[in-house]
Amino acid sequence: MKAFVNRLTGGTLLVHSIHMATSKTRLQITLAPDVGPAIKLLAKRDRVPAATKAAQLLRQAIEMEEDLYLSKIAEERDVPGAKWLTEKEFWKAAMKKK
Repeated sequence: MKAFVNRLTGGTLLVHSIHMATSKTRLQITLAPDVGPAIKLLAKRDRVPAATKAAQLLRQAIEMEEDLYLSKIAEERDVPGAKWLTEKEFWKAAMKKK
């Protein structure tokens, strides 16, 4: 191993180790000029850090996208003669697919 490291680095092995205080994924984004101040105001109102408020807003947006997608599927399935399932029937069928 030492010979391999010497060949790659000329004898110097430099390791950078960053220990994060959290296991959450970090994301660096560029905001539109009006979005940054809006997030700061909402964060101040809610007494949370701006990063926390941004994460909350992203989560809400993702949930809204999910709702729109699931609504589209429901509308496609809502046709005359469609079979209705009870909750018990649904879960029985869903668990069989695993």
